[in-house]
Amino acid sequence: MLFSQFQFHPKIAAGIKACGFTEPTPIQEQAIPHALIGGDVMGLAQTGTGKTAAFALPILERLMQGRRGRPRSLILAPTRELAEQTFEFMQPFCRKIGLRAVTVYGGVSKPAQASKIRSGVDIVVACPGRLLDLVNDRSVDLSQVQSLVLDEGDRMLDMGFMPDIRRILALLPTKRQNMLFSATMPADIRHLAEEILQDPAWVQVDHEQPLD
Repeated sequence: MLFSQFQFHPKIAAGIKACGFTEPTPIQEQAIPHALIGGDVMGLAQTGTGKTAAFALPILERLMQGRRGRPRSLILAPTRELAEQTFEFMQPFCRKIGLRAVTVYGGVSKPAQASKIRSGVDIVVACPGRLLDLVNDRSVDLSQVQSLVLDEGDRMLDMGFMPDIRRILALLPTKRQNMLFSATMPADIRHLAEEILQDPAWVQVDHEQPLD
């Protein structure tokens, strides 16, 4: 299979080509069709399988439609490093198609992050704790979020983020797309998947492939 078969918007297709992507990895091949139509996805995959592109490209495609300048996609990550990695993957595409993304995590200026959000963003890539700080400060409104990604769910569980995640879930619209990615499936992750995912596509791959 080739990436061209997904029929992305020409600007996104050009970005994919610029990245040197030609054939999707197994998780991309299985997850992207479901994500493109707004379906929920449960992905069991290690870092290195290509999961970032598997959720990011469909999100970018879907956000090309609709009102811009407000958070419509929320991607939760356990660490600053992973949040930045996701942001850096998406940013070249955002520039091509006129979307704005921001990263949100602790250890840096909260007012600066709040200012970026207030100036208008479409995608928020966040660590849960700082995101809730900004919510409590009324610096971010999550009421228009159309898609949610929980990346490396088992790591977030291990780091004690589950209570924060549940608080964030309570702030989101009931009707939304959900994608959950995890390297393992402990009981709490399975329960979370059963709670938030609606008729999801289940995708499980190894971690030997490139392009995460």
